[in-house]
Amino acid sequence: MRPLLYIFLAVLIPFLGNAQSHRSHHAGDLAVIGYYAGRNTAIDSFPTQKLTHIIFSFCHLRGNQLSVNNAGDSAIIRHLVSLKEKNPRLKVILSLGGWGGCKTCPDVFSTDSGRKEFVASVKDLTNFFHTDGIDLDWEYPALENVPGYAYTPGDKDNFTALIVLLRRQLGRKQLISFAAGGFTDYLRTSIDWTQVTPLIDYINLMSYDLVNGYSTRTGHHTALYSTPEQIESTDHAVRFLDSVGVPMKKIAIGLAFYARIFADADSTNNGLYQNCHFQRGVPYRNQATQLSPDSGYVYHWDPVAQAPYAYNARQKTFATFDDSTSIRLKTLYAMHKQLGGVMFWQVTEDRFSDGLLDIIDNTKKEATTAIK
Repeated sequence: MRPLLYIFLAVLIPFLGNAQSHRSHHAGDLAVIGYYAGRNTAIDSFPTQKLTHIIFSFCHLRGNQLSVNNAGDSAIIRHLVSLKEKNPRLKVILSLGGWGGCKTCPDVFSTDSGRKEFVASVKDLTNFFHTDGIDLDWEYPALENVPGYAYTPGDKDNFTALIVLLRRQLGRKQLISFAAGGFTDYLRTSIDWTQVTPLIDYINLMSYDLVNGYSTRTGHHTALYSTPEQIESTDHAVRFLDSVGVPMKKIAIGLAFYARIFADADSTNNGLYQNCHFQRGVPYRNQATQLSPDSGYVYHWDPVAQAPYAYNARQKTFATFDDSTSIRLKTLYAMHKQLGGVMFWQVTEDRFSDGLLDIIDNTKKEATTAIK
């Protein structure tokens, strides 16, 4: 682990050198946003006091209305809201969609009547559950997504119209965020950044799944920086948003609490940038055993991408993930860039203790202490 410590310190020192003038921002303004897709009581096993926002995942469309699936999901939402008793600053947000969960979004949001009915239902549900806003996880407006799902170029303008109506009806007290693809096609195609950005509170940038379940070449699914072989990265997406005038304080970069495993990857370059096909995901809580040397995996660090990966030569499987080092570096990056926060998918994939959420929290505290 000693080389990783050197890498961490090498990145930390220049970050802190520029931190003094922005001390108050670094000290506590960085949002820590966790998506939650677990059982009702599972949340109690995690250190939720270290979160500023928790996003219930997911609500869906029933006709034109935002809908909670069943009584079990209603109980989960109520339980999440009850966490405010111990963490009064916590914001609880309902999310629509997720991968495969927005099949009818292009149709519903293409008409004034559909948008109005949806927004009214959002307002009703937030009032009923005493939640704090809405997160839109439409993957993806105006782009091909789940095979067979409809999409049109008009999705982009319809998304804008939806955001305008949401803000008008919810007012400024309710939060509005959306999950944004971290890849170039989405950034250029899906969103009218000029119109949308002033109306929302957070862009939850999915700077993970940059190599995804449909990819046929290995790479870093959640790289911090671009490499000559892979343009898609957290920094690439942040720089794009900056170039089109998105305020940095509205961006929350995405951290992956899971690994992606790809099969049939040649041993060249320890499996990195090789032909492959997606095999499965592994939550962070299981990586210590499933991606261990005993399981045949050898750990590697890419100093350009600032990202870990692992290769199993016997099985010819390649693993790409975030770990404690890359999570520290991304948290520092967010603080240095004065971003609005960090977000992650998702809470129950972490460990109960000594997990990645703890790394985020400890990094914030260490950086704050270092600049005092």
